[in-house]
Amino acid sequence: MADPTASAGLVRGLLEFAAGRGADRQTLVAQAGIDEQALENPDNRVPFDTYTRLMLAACALCADPALALHYGESVDMSEVSIVGLIMNASETMAEAFAQLQRFNRLALDVDDVHERFGVVLQGGDLWIVDHRSNAQAFPQLTEVAFARLACGPRRFLPQSHILEVHFTHAAPSYRPAYERVFGCKVVFGSHWNAMLMHPEAASWRVALQPRYVFGVLTERADLLLKTLDDRRTVRAQVEGLILPILHKGSANAQTIAAALGYSRQTLFRRLKSEGVTFEALLDDLRHRMALRYLQGARASVNEVAYLVGFSDRASFSRAFKRWTGRNPGEVRAGFAAPRSRMPLPRD
Repeated sequence: MADPTASAGLVRGLLEFAAGRGADRQTLVAQAGIDEQALENPDNRVPFDTYTRLMLAACALCADPALALHYGESVDMSEVSIVGLIMNASETMAEAFAQLQRFNRLALDVDDVHERFGVVLQGGDLWIVDHRSNAQAFPQLTEVAFARLACGPRRFLPQSHILEVHFTHAAPSYRPAYERVFGCKVVFGSHWNAMLMHPEAASWRVALQPRYVFGVLTERADLLLKTLDDRRTVRAQVEGLILPILHKGSANAQTIAAALGYSRQTLFRRLKSEGVTFEALLDDLRHRMALRYLQGARASVNEVAYLVGFSDRASFSRAFKRWTGRNPGEVRAGFAAPRSRMPLPRD
């Protein structure tokens, strides 16, 4: 995949927030390795490692282990990213979340999932799910995102839209900060990072900006997204082309090469220069997506086999055991939520 990046606006927002809470700005810049000139344009890209170093330095210099929660609570997404501006210009909460799904990579392009945020219907309940893999390696990212999604809309919604919040990491020493920020039940050590939505929240109006503004902003965001995609590695581009057709089991090098404007041999050479073959890339993508589907417990093992391009369960089970040493049914059972099986979304 492409080297992970954050928008300069997001990094600058965190820098200003931490400095405003007592951290020495120049010390933050030095410890994070920030090029301040790169922060002048909020749409510039900054290495994600810079953002993580800044977050850790900010927590230490502010003597506030809950600083990520406080940053998400206090600084609206519209102040640091075009993504937030678009969400605020959306007609309803449902549309705002759809725009988050569409453009989230403009704020943080960090993971190997096709869509970081998703909506899951479970037992009649509607959940916003953060599908980021290995989330426990840097839980502050989930803290910021969920705090921002929970607190930002409180400025204009008729009542709280978040009823319960789940985190995969263990309860930290600053657990009371979670309970205050979210104002609802908080569960740690969960099988997923997810927030339970009010059943009527999707239809609640947002529309903080005129509709014309929405059009202007989305047009600009589409251009930024194209620029971001153009900078991605060949592997990332190939994965992006395979994902929509993965379930068909028909992804092949010739088709993907043609879509990229390459010959088959040119595609092979470019992938080889990045240390991967087409076959290994496809195998790894199937592995990662299978784990994602099983973790969400939205689909049966047979359905997961189909979704990642296998014609039958037996072939999928053999491949999954090769990947993980485990049976896919056992993995799914370990992730399944206790209340009920989640139905697959209907078109």
